[in-house]
Amino acid sequence: MSEQRAPESGFELDNDLAAFEQEFASAGVEELAEIRPLPRVSIHAFCDTPQILETVEAVAADRRMARVHLKAVMGGIRSATEFFSEAATPNLILLEANQSYDQLVDDLDKLAEVCDIGTKVVLIGHINDVQMYRDLVRRGVSEYIVAPVGQIELIKSLSDLFGSPEAEPLGKSVAFIGAKGGVGSSTLAHNVGWSISSKFQQDVIISDFDVAFGTTGLDFNEDPPQTIADAIKAADRLDDQFLERLLTKCSERLSLLTAPAVLDNTCDYDGEFFGHMMELLQNSAPYIVMDLPHVWTEWNRQLLLNADEIVITAAPDLANLRNVKNLLDLLGQERRGDRPPHLVINQTGMQKRPEIKAKEFATALELTNYVEIPFDAATFGMAANNGQMISELGSNAKTADIFDTIAGDITGRSDAPKASKSLLAPLLGKLKKSK
Repeated sequence: MSEQRAPESGFELDNDLAAFEQEFASAGVEELAEIRPLPRVSIHAFCDTPQILETVEAVAADRRMARVHLKAVMGGIRSATEFFSEAATPNLILLEANQSYDQLVDDLDKLAEVCDIGTKVVLIGHINDVQMYRDLVRRGVSEYIVAPVGQIELIKSLSDLFGSPEAEPLGKSVAFIGAKGGVGSSTLAHNVGWSISSKFQQDVIISDFDVAFGTTGLDFNEDPPQTIADAIKAADRLDDQFLERLLTKCSERLSLLTAPAVLDNTCDYDGEFFGHMMELLQNSAPYIVMDLPHVWTEWNRQLLLNADEIVITAAPDLANLRNVKNLLDLLGQERRGDRPPHLVINQTGMQKRPEIKAKEFATALELTNYVEIPFDAATFGMAANNGQMISELGSNAKTADIFDTIAGDITGRSDAPKASKSLLAPLLGKLKKSK
């Protein structure tokens, strides 16, 4: 069996200008130009040697990694397993492996038991063997790089992992829609998006598609100069860089694409434009929260049908029940094999208002799984007026926990002990899908 030669770059970023120039020249100008900036992902690196740690730290400072949350520490696969037994795993784990192949498989098997669904694994190994590379990739490892590895080579490998034409879309799209107007779908979308970014430490983009009446800016107390309307006006030149300029950074892991909430134009837009926009958004962050308006246009229908997850919010009355039934019938016909929508019955227990009990509401729809949110005018009113999320107020932990539960269901992450999954069936099979 012929052996694959290790890369010759080996640049260790110790401020040695000559070494950098040598690696730059060997990479080639065309190859460097093809390296695209990485999207909003979280990467945690565990390094066995100071040389690899220095390289990873230099990679973190590169301009193409500006949107990436990268942490690098000393310690190999066993350190990673110990750490993630108590913490959620990031979008990508970068590991240096110094052990034999048999020991490597055993260590990865234990790591798989504590990994969340969707996490990618990249190995930097010291064994240069083609068959070993093929076995690891076949078992689910995203990439195997032979040490020594240089800064440019490592950035390119990470960029190709998320940006190649063959790669699956990075982001999971989650559509929030109300069975009627005013049932709290936007409030739910914003609070769940906040929970995904703050509690589960995942990068999120909340996109407000209610161009005329959207409330995302108000709910987060943001008044950005550019909105989704600017993207619509410049549809012919919309690309990832232009879209990046339209986003408003609300927190370390949360960005907003707000609506202008003006009535200059009607909302009869081109559906193909929104399809293109969603492709760009899904290649920018692990989670895209779509705050859909309560209108029934072709473009809104397609956004709903094409979403990875759907959350329907309803108030407990007869009109909402009818509308939810119609939505479920449509989604059942058009999305066979997809996960059923999440149902949130909101504003229950409002005084002096006749309502259908949540359990009866769900039973009429032949559903057993639903989430109920009690009516709390004081808390939600204060949050709306202050431009804050419910969890920021700290006055209603129970409601904040409900949002966290929905976020955990959508992401597949929770504080509960993680289920064991054998590496050999196959290795990290559950880690192969990107978020």
